Amino acid sequence: MTNRTKLRWGILGAARINERLLPAIVEAENAELVAIASRRPGAAAETLAKYGPSQTEARAYDDLEDLLNDTEVDAVYLPMANHEHAHWALRAIEAGKHVLCEKPMALSADDISAIETAARRHKVTVMEGFMYRFHPQHARVLELVKSGLFGEVRSVRATYSFMMRPARMYRLEQPVENGGGALWDIGCYAVHSARMFFEDAPIAVTAVSSYVGSGADISSSGVIDFGRGRFAQFDFSFERARRSEYEVIGSKGGIKCHTVWQLPGDIPIISWWTEDGRQCEERLPPANHFRLEIEHFSDCVLKGREPALSLDDAKDNCRILEAVLQSAAEGRLIKLA
Repeated sequence: MTNRTKLRWGILGAARINERLLPAIVEAENAELVAIASRRPGAAAETLAKYGPSQTEARAYDDLEDLLNDTEVDAVYLPMANHEHAHWALRAIEAGKHVLCEKPMALSADDISAIETAARRHKVTVMEGFMYRFHPQHARVLELVKSGLFGEVRSVRATYSFMMRPARMYRLEQPVENGGGALWDIGCYAVHSARMFFEDAPIAVTAVSSYVGSGADISSSGVIDFGRGRFAQFDFSFERARRSEYEVIGSKGGIKCHTVWQLPGDIPIISWWTEDGRQCEERLPPANHFRLEIEHFSDCVLKGREPALSLDDAKDNCRILEAVLQSAAEGRLIKLA
């Protein structure tokens, strides 16, 4: 890969997220879209025509295995249903493909460990697709937090929600144990973003959830205990107005990221304050976090570098999500350490 300037991509599924992801591959400087596949006849071709009309050389397959057998595909993006991620990630790895797997990578930390073992054996790169982490606004927030401006981090509040629309009702068809509901769809963002600001591992989790008839959770709230009086409060829902924000409070002040799910043309806003009376609102340049994610992963494969989001990070996040699920189901505190 060292002599190549572009990573050749295939997309394993015609999911709705291709509205953002497929153009990001096309626009990325170090990526090339080679193929897309779907099990639904004609869906891959339709998706390609809709979101990548200029990609006349890209192939559309009606069989996922055909894409995995395509020797011109170096890496695959996997945007399938949550409960299918682990299986198809392993299949792609066995086919010798690098894998960018849409969050959540799997529904259990044990499955992620199996993916890690397979990736090591086949010498491929695998990363969980939390696109938001590649937006520069989060690097700015982390820079300010680590500067000590706000003192020691004492709490983080992460809120993610949107009203469920008819076109998205498929998210509630499966019980939460099978990957349906808000926990695996947007709860993973809440946990992941809160964890950015604590270096220590959490020691306990408590959560409450409400469910629909299928057994999918539609709303959840809870607390992650990081020890020594440091907590992360999370809240996520499919029945509340759109929010994607987090706030970090320290011993000397705090900072808020107002919109985590940024569109490419949006102006990111972060605001902060300190106990001594300083207040500031920063407006940052727009950025496409999907494109930045693709460019980062492509660069890692082409240059043999480790991804910013490791498989240890994926396992740690999943363990907390499993604890949230267990706490809500059993109505008790779940100790992690």
